[in-house]
Amino acid sequence: MGVIEAVCISGKKGMAKKEVSGILLEENWGITGDAHAGIWHRQVSLLAGESIDAVKKKMPNLKHGVFAENIVCRGLELTALAIGDRLVINGQVVLEVTQIGKECHNAGCAIKKATGDCIMPKEGIFTKVIHGGVVMAGLAIERNKSLKEEAK
Repeated sequence: MGVIEAVCISGKKGMAKKEVSGILLEENWGITGDAHAGIWHRQVSLLAGESIDAVKKKMPNLKHGVFAENIVCRGLELTALAIGDRLVINGQVVLEVTQIGKECHNAGCAIKKATGDCIMPKEGIFTKVIHGGVVMAGLAIERNKSLKEEAK
């Protein structure tokens, strides 16, 4: 089990997100007020705080949201997730993994240009909202069985 470290939103695609105190996730829509909300497969993005820490060794002043991530979590191995896996936040909000990784905008974000690499293409997790609710830093997040595992 992990914990939510930060939640972030932005009103425009392709921009860094800003950390906020809480977000409202709407079923099959995404985050209220976030540019990526809509009826599609990349409603909410997640990154591991541990992965961001590795980048901070080269760029120590990075703030949450700079990778355009909506949720930063810690203590949960996001890289072990597969498409179809589900994440449960605070026993209420349910997210389903729909995509792993995404290329940076404009052939490389500012972080890739500065460090030679970016974590979002390899470690970014994209989800759709199955069951909504309010999410904020400090809430528990855990992996639930995937639909494939539940069918066994």
